[in-house]
Amino acid sequence: MSTDQNSISARLYSATRAIYWRNLPVMIILGIGAIFMVMPFLWMFATSMRPPGEAYKLPPSFLPTRINFDSYLAVLNSPLPFLRMYLNSFLVAVATTIGVIASSSMAAFAFSRLRFPGSSVLFSLMLVGLMVPSGLVVIPLYYGMAAARLLDNLWSLILPSLASPLAVFLMRQFMEGQPREYEEAAFVDGASYWTIFRRISLPQMGSPIAALSIIVFTSSWNNFLLPLIFVRKFEVMTLPIGMVGLSTSFGALSLSVIMAAVTMCVLPLLVVFLIAQRFIVESVASTGIKR
Repeated sequence: MSTDQNSISARLYSATRAIYWRNLPVMIILGIGAIFMVMPFLWMFATSMRPPGEAYKLPPSFLPTRINFDSYLAVLNSPLPFLRMYLNSFLVAVATTIGVIASSSMAAFAFSRLRFPGSSVLFSLMLVGLMVPSGLVVIPLYYGMAAARLLDNLWSLILPSLASPLAVFLMRQFMEGQPREYEEAAFVDGASYWTIFRRISLPQMGSPIAALSIIVFTSSWNNFLLPLIFVRKFEVMTLPIGMVGLSTSFGALSLSVIMAAVTMCVLPLLVVFLIAQRFIVESVASTGIKR
């Protein structure tokens, strides 16, 4: 018996080593690629910590000679209300995320569970919105916001983003893979569609909701086009527009100051993505799997 166990262990060890050596080149290539992808972030952070006079030093050094926080203080003390823009970006991103999750989950439930005339045609027409460039709808949106007197208002940045065809598609694909037995049993017991959605379907959608929240939050945080067109007051601007103003409108600031501002803008997204990246992978993978 011990001889058989030793033989099996030896075979498993040999198979493991074979898999390791076979995957080693791929791991090396992926490691090199990861280093090149992380390098710009490390350079950005290192530059933000340099003294202003060292940012343009030739030849450049990767690490600063001494750590300096003057660039961050310069950003906070700049003529632009940077902290107010930070708050504006956060409010717009949170409100857009909540609105997209609410609207897309209810729309996905309707397209997946409710059978009504023209549902397939309506869903196909909605998916056409994925093929429409955002630049084509800017002019109608501008006239609509002007008519509603929402220009120079945060609502002009929130309302156009509440309906997302991509979000509805992702949520519907995940819901199509959910088992329907619990919903059918609840319907037989007299539960309404709203009760079924709220108490049965929605609790099962934790992974796609988390992944979609990250995607929508990141997209809203980085949105540049709509704030550029709909907002003119500094008090209502968001960070992407503020970065342009920080680098151009108020004179030539040093590279260290610009990198400090970029670091402050990127750091929240980087932390959120590193914490919740597995939800994105699980959600995207589950949209193509039928249980």
